[in-house]
Amino acid sequence: MRLSELPGLFRTASFTTSEATAAGLSRSRLRAKDLAAPSRGIRAPDSELPGLLESLRGYTASDDQTVVSEITAAKAGGIPLPGWVDDRIHLSRTRGGTHPRRRGTVGHRTLLLPGEVIMVNGVRITSPARTWLDLSHHLPLYDLVAAGDYLVNRHGPDHPFPREPICTLDELRAVTMKHPKKKGKVQALSALDLIRPGADSPQETKMRLLLRDHGLPEPELNVVLFDDGGFPVLWPDAAYRSYRISLQYDGGVHGDELQYQKDIDRGARTARLGWTEVRISAKDLKGMRPPVVAKVREALRRTGER
Repeated sequence: MRLSELPGLFRTASFTTSEATAAGLSRSRLRAKDLAAPSRGIRAPDSELPGLLESLRGYTASDDQTVVSEITAAKAGGIPLPGWVDDRIHLSRTRGGTHPRRRGTVGHRTLLLPGEVIMVNGVRITSPARTWLDLSHHLPLYDLVAAGDYLVNRHGPDHPFPREPICTLDELRAVTMKHPKKKGKVQALSALDLIRPGADSPQETKMRLLLRDHGLPEPELNVVLFDDGGFPVLWPDAAYRSYRISLQYDGGVHGDELQYQKDIDRGARTARLGWTEVRISAKDLKGMRPPVVAKVREALRRTGER
């Protein structure tokens, strides 16, 4: 027997069985093989959905108090997270209610103030700033700073990819100060002092923090190098402007032959401008004595002598 077509919304997001019944779908239709049942009273098309938020819609549609939060809200918002975080769905309700209890979920009961819950693609989810605060009791300091760097990251009009921040450092600080008894508050306060706009990856954040924590000057972000005509030509990941040293973090993509040639060209342009480029790899960030520290210290010493 041919299955009746699902209404538009039900083809692109999860939904509740109550919504389906109200839309005229029968019980037998809700048991059809083209629908998955991720949790009690929730159905989802058994096909790839547009994104994580769409798969979570049914969880917040089940009542008007449930909110996607914590680790899951961070994933939905694209906030970088370490690979070891759990895959369970984190849901919250404000204090006074019961914990959300569903298969495969982690329920939280917490204080959610006005402005800390927003609607995105029909899903109630904690705001970016509140999500960052909730991460403070999940993540170690470096990872929490990287999450904050992602949210406040901005690049000006001279950058090839101008970018506005998702939220500001002031917003992160404001939401933190509104929750004096929040678990992870001390960690959040420490991270707030270390967050900087301009880092494009957790590795760049880690590079900056390692240099700082090993006694070297903290490099500057969002530095733009101009040619003699006043045109922007180079955008180092970090820099020591007074020493004319640029730091470039080379991730795995830099092993590609075309990218390798681009890196060589970039180094040559850096030298023509009278700057020294220091290239940093993933292995330079590892260990009790990460090689990045010795590399940058030597560059500072040589450039300072010159």
